[in-house]
Amino acid sequence: MKTIHLHLVSDSTGETVSHVARASLVQFDDIEVEEHLWSMVRSERQVAEIVENIREKPGFVLYTVVDSMVQAALETACRDLKIPCVSVLQPIVNTLRGFLGQEGHARPGGQHVMDAEYFSRIAAMDYVLGHDDGQSVQTLNDADVVLVGVSRTSKTPTCIYLGNRGIRAANVPMVPGSDLPPELFVLEGPLVIGLTKDPKRLVEIRKQRLKILNQNQDTDYVDFEMVTKEINDARRLFSRHNWPIINVSRKSIEETAATIIQLHLRREEGET
Repeated sequence: MKTIHLHLVSDSTGETVSHVARASLVQFDDIEVEEHLWSMVRSERQVAEIVENIREKPGFVLYTVVDSMVQAALETACRDLKIPCVSVLQPIVNTLRGFLGQEGHARPGGQHVMDAEYFSRIAAMDYVLGHDDGQSVQTLNDADVVLVGVSRTSKTPTCIYLGNRGIRAANVPMVPGSDLPPELFVLEGPLVIGLTKDPKRLVEIRKQRLKILNQNQDTDYVDFEMVTKEINDARRLFSRHNWPIINVSRKSIEETAATIIQLHLRREEGET
């Protein structure tokens, strides 16, 4: 196992450079990474402080900085230290500049501007939190997407991810012996999507959940035959109402959300 120091330098929150770094690092095996995140870096004085740390813990530098003077200070220092220093945004910005035939604006954190889109995401997240786990079914029709599924099919985290993307998402749980809210079956606006999972995998996850909660595992909640019946009943319901079905067994939250966003966009395009 090789250990490396990864210095992530950003003139904003560091979210972009962190995502790029992690997406890149998963392509390599047997590497242990010690991350050093430097956010809100907007002056040469700050760069000088960071360089001292890089000197003590040399590694790889990845940055998202748009100010040319700050960029130059960081790149010069790394060159002197013989440390690789790569801009995440600059190659894309340079290519866009040529394609568009115009200069860009060096706006640190420009993607986090508090514009209409920003407030739309806040409103979407507020909606998600208020419509989690079958809450507030009276206003379910205000959703963009409604997720339906049995327990532990990642409904809540998927909705939170969607809310952060500006999509008003609600989720309704399927509980054995309990009826689904009638409001679910008369929706006109939202796209209803069924989430399902492999029964064996679902049992494992539920057992782990009960273990964490220190609860008795001698229950139908983790009985393989009963869980299989739950899944089959759910799939039949989804098919009966022509709701798209997503099997989340081998999908990350991000992958599930990406599929939902595609379905949502296709539906919107079909209605326009």
